[in-house]
Amino acid sequence: MSIPCPGKPVRGSQSGVPIMALFDLLGRNWALGIIWNLQTGSSTFRELQERCESISPSILNTRIKELREVDIIERTNDGYQLTQRGEELMELLRPFGEWSWVWSKEVFNFTKHV
Repeated sequence: MSIPCPGKPVRGSQSGVPIMALFDLLGRNWALGIIWNLQTGSSTFRELQERCESISPSILNTRIKELREVDIIERTNDGYQLTQRGEELMELLRPFGEWSWVWSKEVFNFTKHV
């Protein structure tokens, strides 16, 4: 499977508008989970696998390669971490995380805080 690329057909868009290419990338199995789990700092492959709970090593490896290729994460001496672009993406995603807690409480009466 190729990495979604703006200007080429992606899920949800035949023209490949950039937002749809990004949604296609982030919508892949575990892509957002990896990004979310790297917001607290760098992590080795094994640590990241533990943070992501049920992710298989092959899926983790594939997503790491994809996210590295599109400049969202990078490999350092300490493991994997968000790039500057990845940090910018996290700044946009954090409000979604906050919104989701309000939504889950109000709509589903969910109060367990992970």
